[in-house]
Amino acid sequence: MSRHILDSAKIHPAIQETIASNNADIVLQVQDAIAQHKVVVVGMAQNPVPKKTRKTLDSMGVEYAYLEYGSYLSMWYRRNALKMWTGWASFPMIFVSGVLIGGNNDLNALIESGEFATLLGES
Repeated sequence: MSRHILDSAKIHPAIQETIASNNADIVLQVQDAIAQHKVVVVGMAQNPVPKKTRKTLDSMGVEYAYLEYGSYLSMWYRRNALKMWTGWASFPMIFVSGVLIGGNNDLNALIESGEFATLLGES
């Protein structure tokens, strides 16, 4: 799989640091959580889908870290850093063992297929 990302050679040197540091703290927070926890859910307030994800994981007894960044009315600009970093356009963003598995529908598909248990190392 190949994502279309502007090659750094096509970015003027005067703005490369600005691009590299743009909301880098939010990405570092998520990377740190991924390094420390088997399952990480990244969401936002007011969005019902991350709540569904958390409810599913809670009902299964799966431990996870939850990071919440803003709401529909706040922090959208900062959340863009996560979308650009992952290439995933919506919330939640669910990581298992450091791998982005997608969102709530993707989680449910993996649970139904039995692959989620495999990713957790339970099978």
